[in-house]
Amino acid sequence: MLLSLIVGIILGAIAVIFAFQNVAIVTVSFLAWQITASLAIIILGTVLCGIVLTLLFLLPSVIRDEMYVSALKKQKRETEDELARVRNGNTSTTTSSTTVSAQG
Repeated sequence: MLLSLIVGIILGAIAVIFAFQNVAIVTVSFLAWQITASLAIIILGTVLCGIVLTLLFLLPSVIRDEMYVSALKKQKRETEDELARVRNGNTSTTTSSTTVSAQG
């Protein structure tokens, strides 16, 4: 916990230093859009858009994997229940066969 706090503070400080050193105003043109802002804001905004797009592309596979894991957990639980029933059935069968051979 403390390590993540320290890393967060260091990354925040680096971002502030980056922003202060890149205050030049730039104009970015894309198709019909034109954005005029600080170079640091443009770069950080681009990185943020990249992160969001990456997460959106990963989302379907994450959902599919979670559904698969959920199905496996359900199957495991059912198998464990069946194993418990079989073990309980074998215990009573073993007890019954022991009493039969003792009587016979």
